[in-house]
Amino acid sequence: MRELTEHDTQPSPSTRARRLGSAPDPALLDPMERVSRDMLEEHQLRQLKRTLRHAYDHQPFYRRKCDAAGVAPEDLRGLADLERFPFTTKQDLRDAYPFGAFAVPMDRVVRVHASSGTTGRATVVGYTQGDLDIWSDLVARCIRASGGRPGEKVHVAYGYGLFTGGLGAHYGAERLGCAVIPVSGGQTARQVQLIRDFGPETIMVTPSYLLTIADEFRAQGLDPRATSLRTAILGAEPWTEDMRAEIEETFDLDAVDIYGLSEVMGPGVANECVETKDGLHVFEDHFLPEIVDPIDGTRLPDGAAGELVFTSLTKEALPIVRYRTRDLSRLLPGTARPAFRRMAKVTGRSDDMIILRGVNLFPSQVEEQVLRIGALAPHFQLVLRRPHRLDELTVRVEHRPDAPPDDREEARHRLTAALRRHIGVGAAVEVVAPDTLERSVGKIRRIVDERPR
Repeated sequence: MRELTEHDTQPSPSTRARRLGSAPDPALLDPMERVSRDMLEEHQLRQLKRTLRHAYDHQPFYRRKCDAAGVAPEDLRGLADLERFPFTTKQDLRDAYPFGAFAVPMDRVVRVHASSGTTGRATVVGYTQGDLDIWSDLVARCIRASGGRPGEKVHVAYGYGLFTGGLGAHYGAERLGCAVIPVSGGQTARQVQLIRDFGPETIMVTPSYLLTIADEFRAQGLDPRATSLRTAILGAEPWTEDMRAEIEETFDLDAVDIYGLSEVMGPGVANECVETKDGLHVFEDHFLPEIVDPIDGTRLPDGAAGELVFTSLTKEALPIVRYRTRDLSRLLPGTARPAFRRMAKVTGRSDDMIILRGVNLFPSQVEEQVLRIGALAPHFQLVLRRPHRLDELTVRVEHRPDAPPDDREEARHRLTAALRRHIGVGAAVEVVAPDTLERSVGKIRRIVDERPR
């Protein structure tokens, strides 16, 4: 597993000075954002006991897991006792498809979301009205932490529909008191037009799609630095500090990370604060995070790199206990919100790790090398094949629209050499035309596995 470094939680040098002193007035924060750590842990213990009882009594699959492990809700006497309880996995939710994981009657469910199901049966999540109210409050908290304020305009370019990104961002922005521009994903030329015509201060979008929007600005002969945008709230895929620097330089704005996943709630589980940009503060009044060893599941101490696990503390329709996210991060002390621990920027997923001839490789490591080559766009795919006995890797990466065509071959040679020198893998590199790689909800599918099963 790639070791997370201090670089993964450092703010971008280009904006550290620009946003110095931009912390919100404490009066604007939610009361729980201002509590002491001791008060927060008392709240967590009360809510955790309630969540465990709710899940045990109303989720048959989780009750069976607890019974098999020999634990019951009354066995939790302190926060440390959570380690005794079984994990919930994506497979558990798939096996309960469609509504078997819900812990309330269907007449209390007011909305349903679901994963894409591209890697198997979809996971389905439900929300009561109380769940939606909390979700809106938390996304509003995220926008405020990112620098957004009531009365501003928010351009939402996350996909709407069963994906949680678009509607989660939409209702959170409305809850803060912003005017929402519900563009959804795609129609990139129209995205550019509406940003120019409507003048939003904030955009919520995947980082890779924001760079696609930047390419469209340039294709139209426009300067992306001349827009009204001041803040980009970016999530739904891992992205690096190098990509943050690229986005901030391209648009002259602050790029801030938001984290969430549908099984836990959607966007709004954690967010960076614009005044520090040093990792995402987890909203621990609603979600209890752990880090575990991705191989054997043992709990790791704060500061250690491993897999994120979340337990919901306030969800009604789909309480989730010790959900294994497969996202790789580490937990750090709070800074801008001292009571809330930070999670380091997610660098990848444990199930995205490629073992190529004995070398462990994550897509984020390839991204770091791509971003160092000026003729290449940060849009790439890792294609795995096995034409004979050994696995082979091809990196397909898009050429920048504004780069000279004759730079393509030199860029291919440079990336090939960089992958071998910095990562230790031999890979074929294909530099393809702009907009060649297929996007889905603004994201590029990073790993394409064509090996025979």
